[in-house]
Amino acid sequence: MAGGPLAGIKVVDMTSVVVGPLCTQILADHGADIYKVEGPKGDLVRNLNGKSPTPAMGAKFLHLNRNKRSVMLDLKQESGFAALKKLIANADVLVWNVRPAAMKRLKLSYEDVKAINPKIIYCGMFGFGQDGRYRNKPAYDSIIQGASGMSGLFERSGERPRNIPLVAADKTVGLIAVQMIVMALYRRTQTNEGCSIEIPMFENFVKFVMEEHMYLQTFDPPLGGTCDPRLMDAHAGPIPTKDGYVCIAANTNEQAFALFDLIGRSDMKEDPRFNTVPARFANVKAYYANRGAGMKSKTTAEWIQLFDEADIPVMPYHTPDTIFDDPHLKEVGFFEWREHPTEGRTRMMRLPNKWSCGTREDWSPAPKLGQQSVEVLQEVGVSEADIAAMVASGATIDGRLKKTA
Repeated sequence: MAGGPLAGIKVVDMTSVVVGPLCTQILADHGADIYKVEGPKGDLVRNLNGKSPTPAMGAKFLHLNRNKRSVMLDLKQESGFAALKKLIANADVLVWNVRPAAMKRLKLSYEDVKAINPKIIYCGMFGFGQDGRYRNKPAYDSIIQGASGMSGLFERSGERPRNIPLVAADKTVGLIAVQMIVMALYRRTQTNEGCSIEIPMFENFVKFVMEEHMYLQTFDPPLGGTCDPRLMDAHAGPIPTKDGYVCIAANTNEQAFALFDLIGRSDMKEDPRFNTVPARFANVKAYYANRGAGMKSKTTAEWIQLFDEADIPVMPYHTPDTIFDDPHLKEVGFFEWREHPTEGRTRMMRLPNKWSCGTREDWSPAPKLGQQSVEVLQEVGVSEADIAAMVASGATIDGRLKKTA
């Protein structure tokens, strides 16, 4: 066992792309043994993220699939499906992210899987809840962002509708799946029973968006419209300085009044539009405009020093290119170089969180397709002769890396 809070938990991972692999990567990082079951073509994201030193090992795949073991199974072949059932019988959790109708066609519905392993935690991530008209529709992150109202936030703020330039829906739902699985595992310790978990992307991301932006439509009768004005204002993001941008947040009166002094607008402390939290909220456009005008007089470095001294929350503005040089991240060793057996030197990110009770002790790089097929099938009781026959028929592959002299 690898150690960590989930040491000993075995997970059959039938997911691909981002939403499922993020979920199982987090489980893996904390000690779970992940059987990454891939079809003959492998996880789609292997080839979906630009160039790589060797084929089918894209950067996104490397970040989402460390600490897993890849087992290639052709489920259209009887021997491949039989091997999957052995994996399921040996597992604590089955995770999947296709439409429920597809799992039913594969004879892998909850009832089918429960018959193999009554204590299994059966977790499905898919586009839409099964009680509504969208239940059979396919979905990807971009579809969910647009359908949930997330893309519409840009239109409300004066831009064209667009998606956040990261897979926010996939990642949010993947994180929710981790929570649900761990709660189900805890429940099993109390009841000795497995369960089925359904996690629809659409409903979860609508909740994610609308917790802020239902706003005054929360009440009956409505007290106004949707969308939190503080978040929708064009000046709500990083603030221009004399030589760049800076990120600040002055929410309390103490912080806001210190800000007013620093930007040379002490008069704002007496202005009824700005001298309380509710007043600043009600007059957020004027508040942000005055703040922005005052911030242009000094450089980013000068503002960071002044705000740190005044205990006003402040951070430098980063891009994906400059974040590697952040001094704090360097001090905590957040980005680290690791040697991959086929991809060479790769930049990885360490776990952000720490456990006083111990964490995963080993680290394994994202696998080539079917790299651990043979060893995993051996572990669950498939005979050497049957494995050889499966390799010969293409029901699996022997993807073990060749040793170099």
